[in-house]
Amino acid sequence: MSLCIITGTHWGDEGKGKIVDCLSQNADVVVRAQGGSNAGHTVVTGKEKYVFHLIPSGILHPGTLCLLGDGMVINPSSLLEEMKVLTGKNLGDALKRLYISGKAHLVMPYHQLLDGLMESFRKKGKIGTTGQGIGPAYEDKVARWGIRVADLLDEKGFAEKLSVTLQYKNRILENVFRHPPLLFDTIFQEYRGYGETLSHFITDTSKMAYEAVESGQKVIIEGAQGTMLDLDHGTYPFVTSSHPASAGSLLGAGIGPVNGIEIIGICKAYTSRVGEGPFPTECRDETGEFLREKGHEYGATTGRPRRCGWLDGVVLKYAVRVNSITSLVITKLDILGGLPHIQLCTGYQVGNEKTSVVPLSSEAWNQCQPVYDELDGWEEDISEIHSYGELPAATRRYLEFIEDFTSIPVGIISVGPDRNQTIIRKEYF
Repeated sequence: MSLCIITGTHWGDEGKGKIVDCLSQNADVVVRAQGGSNAGHTVVTGKEKYVFHLIPSGILHPGTLCLLGDGMVINPSSLLEEMKVLTGKNLGDALKRLYISGKAHLVMPYHQLLDGLMESFRKKGKIGTTGQGIGPAYEDKVARWGIRVADLLDEKGFAEKLSVTLQYKNRILENVFRHPPLLFDTIFQEYRGYGETLSHFITDTSKMAYEAVESGQKVIIEGAQGTMLDLDHGTYPFVTSSHPASAGSLLGAGIGPVNGIEIIGICKAYTSRVGEGPFPTECRDETGEFLREKGHEYGATTGRPRRCGWLDGVVLKYAVRVNSITSLVITKLDILGGLPHIQLCTGYQVGNEKTSVVPLSSEAWNQCQPVYDELDGWEEDISEIHSYGELPAATRRYLEFIEDFTSIPVGIISVGPDRNQTIIRKEYF
């Protein structure tokens, strides 16, 4: 297998960063396909903890090329901050393996400003965005107001595009939101500096990714967020503005459909989500609090507490279908230790009917009451276990229930945040 896609099965925060880090040890190329600094991928190795928002998690492995793909929206300021952190930890040489797509779009100051203003305008209908300007940047991309990374290499062309776009944005700021206009010179000088600093990182990453796959190199496409935040397939309108689903990962990496792709679905042993929107299995009681505190469920980007609940198997099966998932990774399994019983949602009760189908509208989600299967829990601490057979019998039954329910094998099990706290059942590379 030469190409693996990593995709989240629920609402993000499934632990994709750690799994990409683990798999990257044997990978030649890691491509981040979509999203921007609204994502937070955490990697723990020994006493060091790294939180990546833009740079692929594979950057920590010597010899692994890391590409910021065509489908991303990139805030240069955030990117430079991450690069500065790596340099401060004596990993500056790793940046020689970092490449930025010229076709990726830039997050501009007016995107971040409008993100907050539009969210406030929604009032009770707030989406719960991270405020990073991601939605407005993708909106401009679709509306063809976007400014791309490659535009930083052409100072005159960049000035012309910024001038026209800023006139348009300032009219919105002044006339809709009664906000003072932004100044051209301030933005131009700031982004001209970014262009000078980042120029030697900018290239055609799509060509690099294609040539890597064609030559049989081991390539990972790192998705951000999760299936239920996908613009088409998620709980719209409470979604992100890009396509975390596996098909979106190919598009964002600049690779066409190819045979023999391994699509790895990252599934937390329970379910969480940040922000507003449907969440049928949310536990608003001591169980939810237990999962939040033991699992340290606070957003890597915003610090917001995550809503927590039992694993939603209906959503998991849906994610298997829309992503064509070939194997699963179960993360944070250790967090369930200490619970006398564990519940897994296998259907929804809607009125007098039971269904295993994800609803089409946000209103219909509100009518879904979870139907659970209950399994025995376990008291043991499994965080230092390194083989499947050493896991408690109740833990194995939970994993086997997931496999039987989804008809998809579990290839990797994460029992703690460190890269060494991982049980490998399948070798991907």
